[in-house]
Amino acid sequence: MNISELGEFGLIDQLTKDIKLQNTETLCGVGDDCAILRGDDNTDILVTTDLLMEGIHFDLTYIPMKHLGYKSAIVNLSDIYAMGGTPKQITVSLAISKRFQVEDLEDFYEGLRIACQEHKVDIVGGDTTSSMTGLAISITAIGTVEHGKAIRRDGAKATDIVCVSGDLGAAYMGFQLLEREKQVYYKQIEEIQKKMAETTDETAKKQLQQQLSEVSQPDFAGKEYLIERQMRPSARRDIIEGLRAQGIQPTSMIDISDGLSSEMLHICKQSGVGCRIYEERIPIDYQTAVMSEEMNMNLTTAALNGGEDYELLFTVPVADHEKIEAMEGVKEIGYITQADLGSVLITRDGNEFPLKAQGWVHLNS
Repeated sequence: MNISELGEFGLIDQLTKDIKLQNTETLCGVGDDCAILRGDDNTDILVTTDLLMEGIHFDLTYIPMKHLGYKSAIVNLSDIYAMGGTPKQITVSLAISKRFQVEDLEDFYEGLRIACQEHKVDIVGGDTTSSMTGLAISITAIGTVEHGKAIRRDGAKATDIVCVSGDLGAAYMGFQLLEREKQVYYKQIEEIQKKMAETTDETAKKQLQQQLSEVSQPDFAGKEYLIERQMRPSARRDIIEGLRAQGIQPTSMIDISDGLSSEMLHICKQSGVGCRIYEERIPIDYQTAVMSEEMNMNLTTAALNGGEDYELLFTVPVADHEKIEAMEGVKEIGYITQADLGSVLITRDGNEFPLKAQGWVHLNS
């Protein structure tokens, strides 16, 4: 069987289906944003890890090493927050090819340190090795949560309200914008280099060489928010703190890395429930809408399936409705149903369509 037939989550299920936990300290293993380990009488330990590969998760054509360091930390800290926890430490392992200089890695670590300082997290170790293909980044994050209060994906119940923080689709549109401008930039260079290869006139070659050095950088004026959401995402500590302040204990939670549809279906599958999500309630920023129209892309598709938002998707009992409404930066977008009713998107004109996991899917051909 080809790995692409299973995809990332199918492969994980295949490889881990026969794993049996052997230690009483292991409260939750594979299948959530973090593993949960028993700490002391009052605290549980959260552990999560992510692997980021050059050419798959990031493109060094347009993301500076400093931003990459920052983002690499944030995507891990977001998993800790998605369990209702507080991140405390990270370890950092890098596989580095020969084309990188010491200064590149210093920039990477500067971004890493900024993220850790913002979230009061310690860098406590890691590893480095060589790579034949580029840069690989593996970060493990460790956090804590009050004993028994970790928010898992399997606790959603019928009539719960579905909530999401922030807005969706901006990171994806930022990615599309960067990819478009990269293609334009390289096309300009390619055309000039082609002319240089075709001419024997030294004066003309010098003029073309000058043009090559003056190829314009893209202008992102008015689109800064989209670029920031792609290159410098936020881990939503403020939302977790807000939920604690309001006395709200979500019944399930996940962070949105692969797209709203995919994450919602994870919650539904693991909780054994269905859902109704309303298209008109999905929060979308103005710049996202403008960019979507400019690129002739479906705005709802970008919000549902774009991914890399790192917002929090969670469910709460209907009794917490007024408390949720009082929270800034949180929007109610639907509700949980019985499993036999399915997971459905209700469009603005009242039509119903099954939610599909069409976000970022690793290991597919």
